[in-house]
Amino acid sequence: MARQHATADLLKLAEEWIAAWNTRDVERVLTLYTDDSEMTSPYIVSLSFEPGGTLRGKDALRAYWTKALTLRPNLHFTLLETFVGPDSVAVLYRNDLGKQVCEYLRLDDGGKIRQASGNYPVG
Repeated sequence: MARQHATADLLKLAEEWIAAWNTRDVERVLTLYTDDSEMTSPYIVSLSFEPGGTLRGKDALRAYWTKALTLRPNLHFTLLETFVGPDSVAVLYRNDLGKQVCEYLRLDDGGKIRQASGNYPVG
């Protein structure tokens, strides 16, 4: 079983995650992730990265996010709500397109993101 993280640490991670994305600096975002992290998103499929929608490892994430940022020059997230679990945090935010998105982030024992899932509204 994964280590339980303090609520304050999870809230801080959510704020750091939003701040890192708002700098548009992929390397800063990647510092929050483990080397073998995985990310699942429907946009991974739509950008032709992986038909199953899941990427593994920082190199794959770097390539995906770099391409995505070139397509979204005004990317900006506004934190709306943070939900915490023993070893995870769900970040509800509004993106630059005005859509609400929920990002689920599961952590390793050291507090780095080892598994992430982008969840988007239907329609």
